[in-house]
Amino acid sequence: MEPDAEPITFAMQCAVCEQTGGRTEEQAGARSWATGHLKANPEHFTYRELITRPCRFEPGEWL
Repeated sequence: MEPDAEPITFAMQCAVCEQTGGRTEEQAGARSWATGHLKANPEHFTYRELITRPCRFEPGEWL
């Protein structure tokens, strides 16, 4: 959680057609896309939540 770390982002992907909504820093925004996609495609019930978290390795002796 470094001050200059990239933000954690969220997106939703339809498991039926594999269409993916845009990435956002708000989980609710990603779920909003899924709700709209479901309304437009009432037979698409299954989704994946895609979460991207930044990761930083520190140099040094690793086990």
